[in-house]
Amino acid sequence: MLGYHLRLAMKSLRRTPGLTVLMVSAIGLGISACIVTLTVYHAMSGNPIWWKNDVLYAVTMDSRQGAEPGRPPKSGHAPQQLSYRDATYLYGSDIPRYKAIMVSLFGALRGAPGQVGPALVNVRATSGGFFHMFDVPFEYGGPWSAAADRDPEPVIVLSHRENEKLFGGADSVGRSIAFNNRPFRIIGVLDRWEPQPRFYDMTVNAFGKSDDAYIPFGWDAELHLWPNGHMSCWGSSNPNTYAQLTGSDCVWVLMWVELPNAASRVRFQAFMDAYWAAQRKMGRFQRPRDNRLWRVSQWLKRHHVVTNNSRLLLRLAFAFLAVCLINTVGIELTQFLRTAPFTGFRRALGASRGQIFQQHLVETALIALAGSALGLALGWAELHAVHALYAGSGDAYGELAHFDPLGLLWALGLAALATIVAGLYPAWRIGRISPALFLKSQ
Repeated sequence: MLGYHLRLAMKSLRRTPGLTVLMVSAIGLGISACIVTLTVYHAMSGNPIWWKNDVLYAVTMDSRQGAEPGRPPKSGHAPQQLSYRDATYLYGSDIPRYKAIMVSLFGALRGAPGQVGPALVNVRATSGGFFHMFDVPFEYGGPWSAAADRDPEPVIVLSHRENEKLFGGADSVGRSIAFNNRPFRIIGVLDRWEPQPRFYDMTVNAFGKSDDAYIPFGWDAELHLWPNGHMSCWGSSNPNTYAQLTGSDCVWVLMWVELPNAASRVRFQAFMDAYWAAQRKMGRFQRPRDNRLWRVSQWLKRHHVVTNNSRLLLRLAFAFLAVCLINTVGIELTQFLRTAPFTGFRRALGASRGQIFQQHLVETALIALAGSALGLALGWAELHAVHALYAGSGDAYGELAHFDPLGLLWALGLAALATIVAGLYPAWRIGRISPALFLKSQ
């Protein structure tokens, strides 16, 4: 029976090619708009490391000064960064399985074969636990050891992108390269790793590219490099030298810990609270206690990585699809009514209303499948065009606009939705018409 319905549907569509093309185009345009916005929205709202959501925590403490006389304290969450003294103290805990403190730096790499001028790079000064916590993949070599963190060794890890630029993608482990005129030994090269959003550091650009290189955190102090990113100071804190910066209450260091179970989380929370109480007795931490451990999902929600504009675009895309489907319903009903005499003959020859309904629903499904195929092709082309337009600009949409298998699932799901929405009423309506009306007219 399905084969018979398919043959009837194909004959009906061939009889009105103009209307068929119009319906397929309407559904295709609506689906392509939804694919583009859904792909970007999903990438922006997704958790790049969901499998470790319940063991990874960002660490925050409210070290801001109290309110000025006569003014209430500002509300809101504690700063997302820590001061140098707070971060280094908390980093000394042996409770986490892995831990990492980090700061973004800016400098120059020199010494690669055939390099003409210095390569200006974003370097992350961090600890070896960074690579273990975040499951960072390596193409060559590996991360540095804990000993390299304690007494910072001159070792460096290059990103896949930077290794391509400097060494043509070859295995550069063991070679020497200078960062800000200080020689470092390359011990590892990352594989492609571009988590979006960049959950571990969203202080400047949540959808920016990953860092070009990584060095032990201690080298920040050795090189006296100021952070290349967000830094907050308040009150009398106005450092002019690096020594003043590390001794101030300015916040500029990020910290993450991996706590494998609830017991370790309770212990680390107690460790933070005890440190807070001791510092409060010394005159610091004048505000109510606000020491927190944020899961990755909570961290993303706090930073509002999905903007209101993205939600608005998603609603507009589905509104556009709804308009396309409403127009398709009208066109399809017109087309079905044009073939009503044939339907009347089928009813007179014994076809049931259910069979008539199935026949026209199959015809709608063909139109929806053709529209989804067109929408899939248009969606791929649109995402590719957006990616090419914003390539290298650092724009969020340029980084996120790439086609993936999820787009195919969106297209199939929207095709099923189009079949149901656009086909149910016309198929039901044509099945309710009495065949006698057409038999008398023949």
